[in-house]
Amino acid sequence: MYENIKYEVKGNLGYLTINRPKALNALNTDVLAELADALKEIEADDAVKAVIVTGEGKAFVAGADIAQMSKLNAVEGRAMMQAGHKVMNTIDQMPKPFIAAVNGFALGGGCELAMACDIRIASSKAKFGQPEVGLGIIPGFCGTQRLSRLVGKGMAKYLIYSAEMINAEEAFRIGLVEKVVEPDALMETAEKLANTIASKAPIAVAQAKIAINNGFDMDLKSASQLEVEATTVCFGSEDQKEGMAAFLEKRAPEWKKR
Repeated sequence: MYENIKYEVKGNLGYLTINRPKALNALNTDVLAELADALKEIEADDAVKAVIVTGEGKAFVAGADIAQMSKLNAVEGRAMMQAGHKVMNTIDQMPKPFIAAVNGFALGGGCELAMACDIRIASSKAKFGQPEVGLGIIPGFCGTQRLSRLVGKGMAKYLIYSAEMINAEEAFRIGLVEKVVEPDALMETAEKLANTIASKAPIAVAQAKIAINNGFDMDLKSASQLEVEATTVCFGSEDQKEGMAAFLEKRAPEWKKR
C-alpha cells in the first residue's frame, strides 16, 4: 500500500516505520503524503491504542530530503513546510499516544518527527540535531517551537543556531528524550511502554494528552479549568465506571470506550 513507509498493527499497537533506508529515511513530499494517509488510518482504528514510530535501517530520519528541497522556490518550500506541519501536528494532537523509538540519526525533520511524538526512547547510538541553518533555512516542521518547549529557549537557540549534533546521553540530559537504552533493547523497551499505556483506560489516556498539550501554554487558572473539563469527560464514560469497579473488585478492567 505504501512505498516509503511501513504501517502494521500487532495486537493493540500500531507500528509506523519510515522506510527509505538508502536515503537514511529522509522526508520528502511523497513520504509526508504517505504519513498523512497512514495517520488517518490510525485515527480511524479504535483497536490501536498506541503507536510506535521508528526508522528502517541505521537511521530514524536523517532529515528532510535536501535533493528535493534544493530545487524548491519560496512558494513550493512553503507548501512542503505546511505538509510537514500537518503531519507533525496530527501526531501531536491525535488523542492516541505516539512513542518515538529513535534507532539512529534524528536530524532536521527527523528530530522534529520525534519531538511531535508524546515520548521519545533513544538507542544509545542515536544522534540528534537541527542542522538547517547550515543549509540556509531554519527548522520548518515546527522544530523552532517544539524544541524550545522541550529543552528551554536558551538550549533550543544553542542547538539551532550552532547546528550542533548531540548524542543520546546529551539529549537525555537536556530533556529531549525520556530514556536511553542499548540498541538491541530499543524496540522491546518501546513495546513494553506502549503495551503498558495500551492497558490503561483509553479515554483517560486521550484526555490526559489533551489536558497536557492544550494546557501547557495556558495560564494556570485556564489550564486548571481545562483539566476539570477533561476529568468530567472521563467521569461520563463507561471506562471510569469499569476502572473503579475493577479496582474495588480486585480484578483486571475490561475497557469499553475510547
